[in-house]
Formats: sequence, C-alpha cells, structure tokens
Amino acid sequence: MIVSKTLRDMVALSRIRSLGRSMTPWGFPIIYLGWAYLFWLPIFGSEASVWSFPKVLFFLVGGASPLLAGVAMAYVAGGPERVRDLWHRIVDVGRIAPKWWAIVLGFWLVFDLLMAGVAVLLNVSDHPITIDLTLLTDPRAMGFALVLSFVFPLVEEIGLRGYYLDELQDRFDPTIAGVINGGTWAIWHTPFVWFPGYYADLTFSPELWWWLPSIVVQTILIVWVYNNTRRSILAVLLFHGMMNFTGLVIGLAPEMQPFNLLGVTLVVTILVVSWQQSPPDV
Repeated sequence: MIVSKTLRDMVALSRIRSLGRSMTPWGFPIIYLGWAYLFWLPIFGSEASVWSFPKVLFFLVGGASPLLAGVAMAYVAGGPERVRDLWHRIVDVGRIAPKWWAIVLGFWLVFDLLMAGVAVLLNVSDHPITIDLTLLTDPRAMGFALVLSFVFPLVEEIGLRGYYLDELQDRFDPTIAGVINGGTWAIWHTPFVWFPGYYADLTFSPELWWWLPSIVVQTILIVWVYNNTRRSILAVLLFHGMMNFTGLVIGLAPEMQPFNLLGVTLVVTILVVSWQQSPPDV
C-alpha cells in the first residue's frame, strides 16, 4: 500500500510538472495578473488611501503576485532545483562584472542628469529637476522611498525576470521577449494610477499615455542588464531599484517624464540594432 501510494504521488507530481511545462510561458501571466487583480478590485471601492487599513493588505497581497507566480511556476516546471536557482541568482554577486556594477548603480543617475541638461538646451524645461532634500533628511520618507525603490522590485524581479524572462527568451529573441515581458508588466501596473493616495507622498505622478510605453522600453534595458550579468536577478533588482530611487531623489519635473521616454527609446533602439549585428549571450 505504501509503495503504491508513493508511486501514485510520483505520477501525480510528474503530471503536474508536465502541465506546468505546457503552460509556460503563458501560465505565469495568468497567475501574475489574475492574483493581483483579484485582490486589488476592493481597493477601488472607496476614496480612502490605498495605504490605509485594510486596503493596504489587499494591495500587498495582490502585489505579491510576481513572487508567487514565479516561484510556483518554477517549482512546477523544474522542481526544487529551479526554485533554488532563483535564490542563487539573487545572492550570487560574482555574476556581475565590475563594469556592470557601474552600469547597474550609475546608469539612471547619469541618464537622468544628461536628459535634464538636454531638456534645458532644447527649452523643454527650465527647471527639469528638484532635489528632494526632505526625502534625504526625513527617516520616514527615506524608509518609504527605499521600500518602494528596492523591496517592491525584489518581489517583481524574482518572477518577472528570474522566471518569466527566461521562459520567453527560450522561445523568442531578446527584443520580442522584452516587449512581451514589459507589456505584461505594464498591464500589472495600470491600476496604480487609480489607487487613491498611492503617489501622494511622491514627486512621481504618472499618466498612462507615457508611463505604459516607458515600462516596456525600460524592460528592454533590464533585458540588456540581465543577459550581460549571467541572468543575475540581483543585477536587475538593483538596476530597477536605482531607476526608482534616482527618480525620487532627483525629483524630475512632470514634463521630463515623456521627454525621458524619448531618451530611453533612443538608447533601446541603439541596443536593438547592435543585437541584430551581434546577438547577446543569454
């Protein structure tokens, strides 16, 4: 009886994993978006801030969807080994060469300052940035900014890039994989603009017409970092986090956001053209 039950369990697990492999890469976005929207729907029921109780619980539980979907699909597709691989790629600093440490930590600061200078020269804005000293001196504001900048991206990057991007790049070239990955990410973010009070304490105030395309093209940059750091989740987590944190500290003017989209699109176009000539290692 014990042997028979063990065999049945093994067969059942094999069937589950076979189903998981057949679901990829589409199983991830179904869980990722479905779980999030299920818990986020109650947030729209009142004008109370998303950070008020109990709405913040709905937001956080729904916001865990990339981590839950990524770990669940990794386990179904590859068992404990695939899940351990996710963890290893979070803590393995050796995957990131010195050159890429500089890019991961400094790209967004250099890019934002460069775009601010160009905006002044082109009369796009006469005051493109405002350094938020309150953010730097208020522990509460700084803690909130660090959570938004790095803790939330940790939850996102494990599933979105650590699992989902791998599945997509097994089937598509890096550009197409990045567009699909970024488009899915943009759909997940869309409700944020309607969450009451979500951006109340921040200088960032997105509009969908430029924010959603920005998410897609920024994903191509994340693919660039990911593929050049041996699929390091740590690298893309820090790159994503520095994008958020730099924008908060510098305090980009509203007119700079769509202007920066043009700049990122130009950088991404150059990258994609270079990939066509010399495909990146994945």
